[in-house]
Amino acid sequence: MKIVVLDGYTLNPGDLSWDELETLGELTVYDRTPIDKVVERIGDADIVYTNKTPITKEILDLCPNIKFIGELATGYNNIDIITAKNKNIPVCNVPTYGTNAVAQFTITLLLELCHHVGAHSDAVKEGDWTNNIDWCFWNHPMVELDGKTMGIIGFGRIGQRTAKIAQALGMNILALSNNRRPEFETETCKYVDLEELLAKSDVISLHCPLFPETRGIINKNTIGKMKDGVMIINTSRGQLIVEEDLRDALNSGKIAGAACDVVSIEPIQLDNPLLDAKNIIITPHIAWAPRESRQRLMDIAVKNLRSFIEGNPINVVN
Repeated sequence: MKIVVLDGYTLNPGDLSWDELETLGELTVYDRTPIDKVVERIGDADIVYTNKTPITKEILDLCPNIKFIGELATGYNNIDIITAKNKNIPVCNVPTYGTNAVAQFTITLLLELCHHVGAHSDAVKEGDWTNNIDWCFWNHPMVELDGKTMGIIGFGRIGQRTAKIAQALGMNILALSNNRRPEFETETCKYVDLEELLAKSDVISLHCPLFPETRGIINKNTIGKMKDGVMIINTSRGQLIVEEDLRDALNSGKIAGAACDVVSIEPIQLDNPLLDAKNIIITPHIAWAPRESRQRLMDIAVKNLRSFIEGNPINVVN
């Protein structure tokens, strides 16, 4: 059985091992695969793994040997799952590997917005503290989170984990979810509708999937309903935000600060409006990337294939 990994570098730049996957077949791992090389590399493969490399209907039509497609991520919009289903090819993703890592990173971004640790450290290294006439200084306003309200749009595993950490900091939680679970409601956490979340939140954190109804959920209209001085964090999908509207709100001061680990087109393009925004942190889609998280991803990806071989496929999305 021939196994091909089309773009393994993102998951494993060298600090993990492919050995477990190699026990299941003849393995070839490519760091990256240009779209025009996909058919050449998987034309005779039985098993294909991809992270972001597209697998389209045209590719599947030209690769009749494929029996299983593994997505090395949670999102699978790079794969034509309908065509795969029509060809009886299961597509299996990795749904839960990054919960703790993404929640931790979300709070990291929030704390950076509140304290500007990096900017203050840089200022010290540049001599600003040495040359200061007072015993301390700060060059950005700082914010205490205790007693403030975090609105979480999307209250799945990551949203719930983020809420727990935020509550430990003394924050109250307003959660927006289509699947309300009463056991999560407490004195400091309750479900609300979007209008109430927008009106009452000091911080809004996005953790919802990208669906037609959530695309552009942060826009000029919804921003207008928020508190002045709100902070926004996005570690989910860039397309949840109308980036021009966020830029304008940051530059006007309506939004005090924002932190985005994701943008609408990745890697970020030089004409992205957020690059012209004040008080914004942009990181290169790394919330998921601690070694521990990537090892879980690897383990589950191998388990997906092993379960398929045993006749009991798991994490099938089609």
